Amino acid sequence: MFSDQTTDHWFAVTEEPLSVGAVYDWAVRSDCGAVVVFSGTVRDHAEEAGELRTGVTHLEYEAYDEEVVPRFRAIADETRARWAGLGRIALIHRVGRLALGESSVLVVVSAPHRPEAFAAARFAIDALKAAAPIWKREEWAGGSAWGTGATEVIEPSRVRSSDEAGV
Repeated sequence: MFSDQTTDHWFAVTEEPLSVGAVYDWAVRSDCGAVVVFSGTVRDHAEEAGELRTGVTHLEYEAYDEEVVPRFRAIADETRARWAGLGRIALIHRVGRLALGESSVLVVVSAPHRPEAFAAARFAIDALKAAAPIWKREEWAGGSAWGTGATEVIEPSRVRSSDEAGV
């Protein structure tokens, strides 16, 4: 669908299955001693308003395609502004129908040292969830719903990661 890949960033929205190994291999650099890979996967339950819903059978994702990659670029720019010296950043999201266990999103960050790689990757996934126009629909036995847990899309510079919030 939409993709932007250079030497140091890889942003994509795709209907194809995500290859964790390929993105990891791409992120490795000789000047970076850490690569953090976050893979969000489809699970069989969800929480909504403090209630646990079991029996989720699959998810479906839709995206405002023309805006997602520019948002990913802004997230990467903000990530680099907060953690100087990062190596490579990948933000890749699936759209369409995803089965249980499939990766829906990959965030991969390489850095010279692990503290920066972990913090930057955590910020990047938090920012992606808050700043990218991507919506999900959950299906479970007896129902379905779009936008469970949805929030207003905000600018990446306004995102406070879970690390910064003390979570």
